Amino acid sequence: MPASVMSTSTSDVPGSPPAVSTTGLRKAYGDKVVLDGIDLRIPTGSVFSLLGPNGAGKTTAVKILSTLISADGGQAQVGGHDLAADPQGVRAAIGVTGQFSAVDGLITGEENMLLMADLHHLPRREGRRVGAELLERFDLTEAAKKPASTYSGGMKRRLDIAMTLVGSPRIIFLDEPTTGLDPRARHNMWQIIRELVADGVTVFLTTQYLEEADELADRIAVLHGGRIVAEGSPAELKRIVPGGHVRLRFSDPAAYESAVLTLGAATRDDEALTLRLPSDGSQRELRAVLDRLDAAGIEADELATHTPDLDDVFFALTGGTDQTKEPVR
Repeated sequence: MPASVMSTSTSDVPGSPPAVSTTGLRKAYGDKVVLDGIDLRIPTGSVFSLLGPNGAGKTTAVKILSTLISADGGQAQVGGHDLAADPQGVRAAIGVTGQFSAVDGLITGEENMLLMADLHHLPRREGRRVGAELLERFDLTEAAKKPASTYSGGMKRRLDIAMTLVGSPRIIFLDEPTTGLDPRARHNMWQIIRELVADGVTVFLTTQYLEEADELADRIAVLHGGRIVAEGSPAELKRIVPGGHVRLRFSDPAAYESAVLTLGAATRDDEALTLRLPSDGSQRELRAVLDRLDAAGIEADELATHTPDLDDVFFALTGGTDQTKEPVR
């Protein structure tokens, strides 16, 4: 059974259709089952991140939802369009950019934008206007006349996303968009993603960087063995793994000893005058600890909470080992 931690997203207004939803989505290559009946509901205007080991099915899910390949079973709606009945409607609503850039290095950044505008059948003048605005938005105006082959990795990724936005998609699939980027370029890409969401765009993100999912995602699903084994906000997922605690430090030995008696089942460090209590990191548990100390007239000098990070969650749910790589089709 998946460890699903359910909550209502602020973007998921009751009655509003989700940007992406799937029921029982399945895909196999021969006897290799890649997706074994996954259910998703992604609110409009949010960032959803799909995590999983190599070969878990992340890229296959993106390819199915972006109409690049067909599912073997199940149902899916993207942007209000049924994936099987109206793939053209789905394509009109989405943009896709991945770890393998669609940028043509032999032509300039501006020419890449115009080519994309032509593919979207924009009038020439409109295509030039949209292209120039997007190049400016992604800080590529100075490099617009240079061959894309001269761009840095971060610049190529920005150009790739700019090209994706030519058709004004409301849903964007980002398949490992920061793979291979240096930390500065990765943080710049994070800011771009935040700005897209602020404009109401829905982002479906697959990533191998757990910190990236933690920073960006409103909700995360962990895919393992073809199934969703956990889903929730980053904070909710961290609470399903044991190891969280509240750490209290005292400078007054008498206050420390009183806290030992008051709190009971705490791990003590008499030399450092610190106590550690198991905690799920929730506000309710933290308030309970503070209320017990206040009632006894005890004041700690320092209080810190620790919850497991997404690395802990990922390894606990997937066993920490990569699977066989997904078949390439």
